[in-house]
Amino acid sequence: MLQFQENAFVSNVFDELTWRGLVYDKTEGTAAALANGNVRVYNGFDPTADSLHVGHLVPMMGLARLQRAGHTPIALVGGGTGMIGDPSGRSAERNLLTTEQIEANIAGIRPQLARVLDFDVASNPAQIVNNYDWLSQLSMIDYLRDVGKHFNIGYMMSKESVKNRLGRESGFSYTEFSYMILQSYDFMWLHDNMGVTMQVGGSDQWGNITAGTTLLRKVRQTPVNALVYPLLTRADGSKFGKTADGQSVWLDPERTSPYRFYQYWYNAADADVIKYLQFFTWLDQNEIAALAQLTQDEPHRRAAQTKLAQEITRMLHGETAVARAESAAKVLFGGSLDGLSAADIADIFADVPSSEVAVGDGDGVSVIDLFVQSGLVSSKGDARRSLKDGALNVNNQRVTDAALTLTRTDAVDGRFIVLRKGKKRYHLIKLN
Repeated sequence: MLQFQENAFVSNVFDELTWRGLVYDKTEGTAAALANGNVRVYNGFDPTADSLHVGHLVPMMGLARLQRAGHTPIALVGGGTGMIGDPSGRSAERNLLTTEQIEANIAGIRPQLARVLDFDVASNPAQIVNNYDWLSQLSMIDYLRDVGKHFNIGYMMSKESVKNRLGRESGFSYTEFSYMILQSYDFMWLHDNMGVTMQVGGSDQWGNITAGTTLLRKVRQTPVNALVYPLLTRADGSKFGKTADGQSVWLDPERTSPYRFYQYWYNAADADVIKYLQFFTWLDQNEIAALAQLTQDEPHRRAAQTKLAQEITRMLHGETAVARAESAAKVLFGGSLDGLSAADIADIFADVPSSEVAVGDGDGVSVIDLFVQSGLVSSKGDARRSLKDGALNVNNQRVTDAALTLTRTDAVDGRFIVLRKGKKRYHLIKLN
């Protein structure tokens, strides 16, 4: 959990968000509101999975920065709207989730939010709310009479999230069309019941968010505000938050291990890493400028990438996870395998060639045969010559005996044997 001392109100948080590149658009009164006292501000999170992913770190860190500046963050988990599906940025309608699925997803999301937001500070503790609690009580007649009548169809049709879907073959259901109205009602409910006067989110939510500010001006004659963050992409145009194989990078360590999580950030391109430091860390402007200079002058050191990976992994998974991830990374450069589990080995060597070998509990297999079978050497003769040259390693320990036989006791957790020829050619043996 994020820890910080109860602080005096910070009047320049809008400037902080601006230099970090986090202000994509805003309503006219946003900067002034943030400079003039505590603002109760909310961001919605769609519970479509039992974990958030790194794309959610943009709004999570946005709320955390506002909290550190003295404002009160409210994380709205869309248990109600999640049963409908947000059409923003979608080319087809989402699968509708059951109440049980959403409850399970919310249970997974809560502790991840608590890694970034402070729910215990006395002055302005973060809060989590679930819009199912009030949307499930809203009757159709009340919805149409008190909310729907304030929405002009032409106004709704002008929103990008609607226009982008109307021309598609998949169509656009009334269920999805109503999402904007329900999200606007969320803003009004939070304003009436919790004093919320600002909504924040990604730039793809601008249409939905400003629909809420318009509703409140009409119905409550109340000036409320909105701020949206840019949608983050890599310098090469690829989607942020995806690995090389197209899979999401999750905050749940069971879905994306701390080692993989650390490596995702460490592998950031030089063209992206400074922006990531601005978005996702608490480093100040001078610290980031120094890392930018190092990246320009000595890119081979990867100082900015190392700092980025350390800071974000520590925040989400703790100091021990950072140490384990860095130890694991050294394995690929000949570091010790001591203390690593089979799961660690599977993660570290997920991208290297592998093969399965059947070995009984009391049986052994020739190390020379293993190297030949792996393809790291072309023949037994080649294996013996490489051994004599000191080029063969088992579990990153040099092999000196051509007669060596390996058993399950030599494998990590009795399952994996790591073969290496030279400095960088690896092969993973999986015992079965």
